Amino acid sequence: VQLQASGGGLVQAGGSLRLSCAASGRTFSRNAMGWFRQAPGKEREFVAAIRWSDDSPYYADSVKGRFTISRDNAKNTVYLQMNSLKPEDTAVYYCAAGSPEKVVATNGYDYWGRGTLVTVSS
Repeated sequence: VQLQASGGGLVQAGGSLRLSCAASGRTFSRNAMGWFRQAPGKEREFVAAIRWSDDSPYYADSVKGRFTISRDNAKNTVYLQMNSLKPEDTAVYYCAAGSPEKVVATNGYDYWGRGTLVTVSS
């Protein structure tokens, strides 16, 4: 499985960005895809995830109501729509694929894409 994340950039607080994660390879061998982020000097943290079985979305409390995860099966792509961005959302965002027992756990994901940087200015 290969993952390619894109869509990061610089945006003002209150603005929006949409991240994309294009997957290729044996993606059907995994049952979920997630987004994580890592800010400078901090550990990588869970942002959102979606399970293939029923498209169930999961969100970190810090992004609920502002971020939306979705997927396009035809394009084998998962999106993260980020609205009402805050400076504290500034981080490198990573997409990941796996079959995690708990979607919030980084060690539940086998494949990781290169990150895309999101910078939110105040």
